Amino acid sequence: MAGGRKYARRGGPLTLEDVARKAGVSAGTVSRALSQQGRVGPATRARVLRLVEKMGYRPNVLAQTLAGGKSRILGMIVSNLANPFFLDIFNALEAEAHRHGLEVMVANTDYRPQRLRAALEAMLARRIAGLAVVVSEMDPAATTLVTDAGVRVALYDASAAGEHLVCVRTDYGKGMRRMVEYLCSVGHRRMAFVGHHPRLEPLHDRRHAFVQAMKAHSTQAESVLAAGHDSPAGGYHATRQVLASGFRPSAVVCVNDFMALGAIKAVRDSGLDVPGDVSVTGYDDIGLAAFAQPALTTVHVPRTRIAHLIYQALTARPEGTSVGDRDIIIEPELLLRDSTAPAASTPFERPARGV
Repeated sequence: MAGGRKYARRGGPLTLEDVARKAGVSAGTVSRALSQQGRVGPATRARVLRLVEKMGYRPNVLAQTLAGGKSRILGMIVSNLANPFFLDIFNALEAEAHRHGLEVMVANTDYRPQRLRAALEAMLARRIAGLAVVVSEMDPAATTLVTDAGVRVALYDASAAGEHLVCVRTDYGKGMRRMVEYLCSVGHRRMAFVGHHPRLEPLHDRRHAFVQAMKAHSTQAESVLAAGHDSPAGGYHATRQVLASGFRPSAVVCVNDFMALGAIKAVRDSGLDVPGDVSVTGYDDIGLAAFAQPALTTVHVPRTRIAHLIYQALTARPEGTSVGDRDIIIEPELLLRDSTAPAASTPFERPARGV
């Protein structure tokens, strides 16, 4: 048989003992290699992990927890699992967890503070080893829950104080300022900002940075603000509203790539060219950004690195240690692609259609 099927057992799934026999070590050694607890030589641990991957073995983490051992489950709460930004972080965290014999359970809030609080209470009521909170909608009640949690917590896009807390953030304001400065440097003076949930702090920070950068660069700069749902459809409808308002932007600056995909379609459906008539930018550098037509100018946010920092914050040994400082700030990187160009000398040299 090919692949992992050659390790299938008659009469039931693979067990820890099967891996131990194949590796020529005890079941206890396999368990310690997976859990990173106790002494296991580097070569032995590497051999065990290779076999675990090759044989497709997955430990029964629920049974281990119920048996009174340390929990092998991490919790994760995100704002919008449909957005590839959040999905990428979850996938990377889950992959790293699986390599070390852990599982990840996830909850989605749809940016609703009440759903966040309910998810926090549900997660913390379970025996989890640690909790990743990757959301934009933190409120005082949610902050109290994570501050008082009895497990390690890693926050992204939010901050709180506590011995067991690590906060990972991207300097979104700096990334947005760099984007506006670039657009201004190639002649853009009329810009629209397309965002979502403007009252939520991390999203408000990006919008505020856009407004301040526009004011700082030129007294002749003009801008409008629009908002929709966090989706391509939301970006589409918000951009169409801007174009229908009579404001003629030379650039549409989106709060993220997910909405920018819709903004590109909205501009084109209005009979205009991207970037000939209107430049469009995103933020995050999700995988789809490079494959958009045209490829999207954006700000790169390293989701795999974020997931690694979160994993390390939740699992670092010995107890009480963490990676670097408890407040980790990531520098964003501007990526120039084909969806932006110098502003046309005469904005909208042909009229917009259908708005």
